[in-house]
Amino acid sequence: MEELARARPERSTFFPERLSMPTIGKAGKKGPRVRSDCHVAVEMQSSGGLQIHLKSKVAGMFGERIRTLMQQGCEVLGVQHAVVTVDDMGALPFALAARLETAIRRTGHEPEAEFLLPMSDRCCRESHRDRLRRSRLYLPGNEPKFYVNAGLHGPDGVILDLEDSVAPTEKDAARCLVRNALRAVCFYGAERMVRINQGAGGLTDLDWVIPHNVNLVLIPKVEEASEVTAVAQRITEIQERVGLETSVYLMPIVESAKGAWNALEIGSAHANVVALAIGLEDYTADIGTQRTKLGTESFWARAQVVNGAKAAGVQPIDTVFSDVTDIVGLRDSVLEAKSLGFVGKGCIHPRQIQVVHQAFAPDETEIKKAREIVIAFEAAEAQGLGVVSLGSKMIDAPVVKRAQTTVEIAMMVGLLGADWRDEADKPGARLDGKLTENGGEE
Repeated sequence: MEELARARPERSTFFPERLSMPTIGKAGKKGPRVRSDCHVAVEMQSSGGLQIHLKSKVAGMFGERIRTLMQQGCEVLGVQHAVVTVDDMGALPFALAARLETAIRRTGHEPEAEFLLPMSDRCCRESHRDRLRRSRLYLPGNEPKFYVNAGLHGPDGVILDLEDSVAPTEKDAARCLVRNALRAVCFYGAERMVRINQGAGGLTDLDWVIPHNVNLVLIPKVEEASEVTAVAQRITEIQERVGLETSVYLMPIVESAKGAWNALEIGSAHANVVALAIGLEDYTADIGTQRTKLGTESFWARAQVVNGAKAAGVQPIDTVFSDVTDIVGLRDSVLEAKSLGFVGKGCIHPRQIQVVHQAFAPDETEIKKAREIVIAFEAAEAQGLGVVSLGSKMIDAPVVKRAQTTVEIAMMVGLLGADWRDEADKPGARLDGKLTENGGEE
């Protein structure tokens, strides 16, 4: 039973927003249109032990396992006497456990431990700061039905959202559900991201997600570098407390005029910042205008974010395209973003992902040039040389890195095969100079 429990953080970090102490707690959803979720009601009793009433569409196959899970959860959470009523619409164990824990906490009972199912090996992948972040798929934090298949659509990242997509009254339920999903759901190689809330609520969110192998935290509505450093400091404190050493990267989101003005400072605020994103719905509201598809009203802010990110050495990430039915408009928006220097875009529907990837993919001219550079550089390396010239143009380390990235992206989206070197016409590169410490020519 020890593996199902973990000592909770300091009491003050748990649901400071709760004001009342009911004896009946409810969490989750039920009804004919609900899927992959459940509704759990817990009525505390002074005696009588645990009474578990289950109604489930899969009761014939999994009824006993669900009852056992409820029994274990009550024991871990310190509930000895209660009536637990479960209406299950096909929820997976991570969702059942989250709904039970939330319902118990909503009775006013403060457990001494969290109800944690074992961490899946599939959830232990680390990320790295320079990985592709062309697409990030937003998943509402309180909707488990979207979680399980999200990774099958191939996004570079999935965002378990605790902020705008979650009603204020459901923040506690979303925290519990997102924490459990981080431990249980396979996202098929997608970077595991969480968007936290602003201010104190966001710092509380971190207590729930950082111990459970989140790769990246999105910080919304950032206006000053100090907001980023506050999040980074809290993450470090949590990691030290629970004994974690893996890197948790940061993506601040600029969503106001002040934030855009301070883009460079925000992007440079901490070593773990790997990307700087822009959110235009809040930005246009902040400057008192309407967002348009033409985007002239936000050009300055987007340029600020691109240049601030590039100057800080992090990835500039564009906003979401909100019309999920307009695929042509989405492609045009991505091509414009690419032309401005953005390397990624937010997605609010799975159908947007492949369009984003294809539009960010290099064109034929870019691929041809990249192939020539990579082959020439590899030939130079084989001869122990560190500087390559193609025609009259010198190839230095940043150019080679960009070419290698272009080739990798072209292979990922099927524009180059694995044997592209054999198919390429090797250029007549002039190899001269010698390798210096910084990759330049002496």
